[in-house]
Amino acid sequence: SSSDAILEVVRAFEDENVPHVEGKIDPFRDIETMDMELIFSDLVIIEKRLSRIESALKMGKSAERDAAMKEQELLTRMKKSLDNNIPIRLQNLTADELRSLNNYQFLTAKPMLIVINIGEKQLAAYEQTLSELKSRCARPQTELISMCGKLEMELVQLNDQEAEEFRKDIGLKETAFDTVIRYSYALLGLISFFTVGEDECKAWTIPNNAPAVKAAGKIHTDIEKGFIRAEVVGYDDFMKSGTMAEARKHGLLRLEGKTYIVRDGDIINFLFNV
Repeated sequence: SSSDAILEVVRAFEDENVPHVEGKIDPFRDIETMDMELIFSDLVIIEKRLSRIESALKMGKSAERDAAMKEQELLTRMKKSLDNNIPIRLQNLTADELRSLNNYQFLTAKPMLIVINIGEKQLAAYEQTLSELKSRCARPQTELISMCGKLEMELVQLNDQEAEEFRKDIGLKETAFDTVIRYSYALLGLISFFTVGEDECKAWTIPNNAPAVKAAGKIHTDIEKGFIRAEVVGYDDFMKSGTMAEARKHGLLRLEGKTYIVRDGDIINFLFNV
């Protein structure tokens, strides 16, 4: 439950050797079934907590009673919506209310990435299949993508060049692994920047629209506190140049201040003084 999002893999492929527990392949039905399972999980947590609050209210102090009654009102309102099959992520809770729920780790409060596992015979029409499911499952903080698990399993047996050529032949632009990472980052509002040294290159994950000073703090709080400026070069420019020195030589390296909004893929060298 201590996760930032939920990744749900839903079967869409046909295979007589792998029977479905329901006897028929229906991705939309399976998505709805999983939604109900997650809702039931959250309802169990809420009902247990409401029971404890009710007992505490009978003997609690006045200051504690106010906080308990506020929590009781929120959980009761959430329970009513869950009873109507509305996940917490769609209940329009305020930022303060969501913060107060952090310790609960409710499953339906988390954004969801649904991966439709299609068969090789469905590859030619996978866009249409995905479009139909998206139209039926469209909702905030939920994204649908498709992949062919069997094909991906076969491709990992090939070398990188052969696998890339095969993907191009069938119209796939990237691996399923890369697609999942890309959509997960977008769903969570995250980006990565890089630091590059002589013996190490490291990626750092930060929220989208984070300023340079906060990105510095991701590496170490001392860098954030003593921030002077950031030497920044875009990923594509860096790959063309090869090194920070070459990027500086060609005028591709920029000096940015604390408020600079870090872009996905930026290569940054932080200058600081402690």
